[in-house]
Amino acid sequence: MEKKQDKPHINVDYFEDLTGDICHDTPEGLEAIGERIKAIRQAKGVSLEELSKLTGFEVELLAGIERKDVQPQLGTVIKLSKALDSAFSRVISGVGCKYYSVTRKDERKTVSRSTSQKGKKQIYSYKSLAPEVRGRHMEALLVVLEENPDGEMSVHDGEEFIYVLEGDVAVKIGEDRFELSPGDTVYYLSTTPHRIAAKTGKASILAVLYDK
Repeated sequence: MEKKQDKPHINVDYFEDLTGDICHDTPEGLEAIGERIKAIRQAKGVSLEELSKLTGFEVELLAGIERKDVQPQLGTVIKLSKALDSAFSRVISGVGCKYYSVTRKDERKTVSRSTSQKGKKQIYSYKSLAPEVRGRHMEALLVVLEENPDGEMSVHDGEEFIYVLEGDVAVKIGEDRFELSPGDTVYYLSTTPHRIAAKTGKASILAVLYDK
């Protein structure tokens, strides 16, 4: 009598589906945002002049972003990703390849910074906390804010949640102004003009952006 071959009692392919492909770290980090924008724009056959008309940003600013002379603010990146019909997460931190992400505090990587539109003043720097997740609609960032009393207001699609970790934060939403301390939070629709900056010196926040 032929003995039946033992079979695993679980579907081993399940674990491959769960974990997905193995991600490889990108050494260039988020400073490659300009390169990603340029690659997506060229792949879609959109000129800088056409992108300027779609977003309202000057051609000079767009060219500066692509050359990495200017590091765009997050609101600017969201507007560009919408105009190019590309996911915000793909532009900000690349295409993920996992279904989940666990980030240890000593493993935070992909650091970038955002500057004024002329690229002369750094406004904040940030780390993406879950860049490996594929198809995500939220972006979790650890942000170090600097003073920006004369900075322009930001307006874009989506929603934002801010949790203050360290320092004091000056917030302007529409015509309303607030000062937030560690432990304070704020949630707002990004379509409302807003500005977030350190009140004095520097401040750290956890920012979760939802790009709907």
